[in-house]
Amino acid sequence: MKKQLLSTSAIALGVAFAAPASAQEWDMTWGGFYNSHVGYVTVDSNTPAHAGADFDGVDVFANTEIHFKPSVTLDNGLTFGVDVQMEGTNNGGGATGIDETYMFIKGDTLGKIELGNENSAGYKMTVAAPQVKGGIGINSPSISGFVPISVGAGGNLPWLFRDSGISSYAEVLGNNDVPRITYYTPSFNGLTLGVSYAASSNVAGAGANAGNNFGVNRNAGVTDIFDIGLGYSQSFNGIDLDLSARWGTAENNTGIAGTSDPEVWNVGASIGFSGWTIGGGYGENDNGGLRAFDSEGWSLGVTYDIAGPWSVGFDTYQGTYEGVGAGSGDEAEYEAYQLVGSRSLGAGVTWAVYAAYIEGSVNANLGGTFGANANTETEGTLIGTSINLSF
Repeated sequence: MKKQLLSTSAIALGVAFAAPASAQEWDMTWGGFYNSHVGYVTVDSNTPAHAGADFDGVDVFANTEIHFKPSVTLDNGLTFGVDVQMEGTNNGGGATGIDETYMFIKGDTLGKIELGNENSAGYKMTVAAPQVKGGIGINSPSISGFVPISVGAGGNLPWLFRDSGISSYAEVLGNNDVPRITYYTPSFNGLTLGVSYAASSNVAGAGANAGNNFGVNRNAGVTDIFDIGLGYSQSFNGIDLDLSARWGTAENNTGIAGTSDPEVWNVGASIGFSGWTIGGGYGENDNGGLRAFDSEGWSLGVTYDIAGPWSVGFDTYQGTYEGVGAGSGDEAEYEAYQLVGSRSLGAGVTWAVYAAYIEGSVNANLGGTFGANANTETEGTLIGTSINLSF
């Protein structure tokens, strides 16, 4: 009940501030990004699905979105707007689709309210290892675009999108862009609090990414997803400091014996000085037996802005999956390292070169969670370059 009251109170607060105002002009803003990678990869694997396969050679990977962000600021100072993000590529499923789509209300004294399909406050406030723009993103399942480590690519890691085993940017049970309400407080000397609530999850067939909720039966499935994030950002004496902490949980109403409420938490920190930025984070997903594993992971990175257009950086991500249930003796590991050099070519245009090493391995003594991928290893070395457009 408290979660529902929190949601309705936040909406009421925004509407209460929205006194009648004279006609205003809408700012029809749009933008987005296009990141295009070309790389040469070598892969060694003893995963059964890769028997007889040859992944070595040149490949191309792209990540692109178009963002539509119309907004209007009323005479009372409140800004109302929407953010609709359209994917520019697909994974063979046909037409491209909508990713995030939500409405927002914000003001200097109100803070910000988001209503719609978007990641949680805890996810969006996460601080992790810094990365020079243009790398492949080893702190993400995107690396499977070159190195087939994930089960979906016939690999040997059971990663969940938005899961701590492969990324600092995690969600409860990996739920992503479900209909939710989020409130962010105004910044108090650099300190911001964010709280999110979603009625149901998009995992285990309970919904679709960027889809609407149907009527939510709170006596079935995974419901009432609650997230809270705390962020601190401040600059003083030539030092930039960013800190974050988050925790999230949901109610497990599946009735499955031996399961419990899932949770996620992480902490992160970043410090910048004299062109250097050093940072990292640590997080865990306790899936409560609703997934075949729990996971944890950490990131660490350093970047340096050289005088002029060049930046260089190094980052790593280390993740572990531990089997539960029938495969309680199973364990899998993910590790990745990357060195990046990036040059700004002009407004919103960046060229980068990078080298990365990625490894996914499974030690499944009982063979339950990871099945045929027991005791396997996939490793890849990638040399790549990218052009990155931000507009």
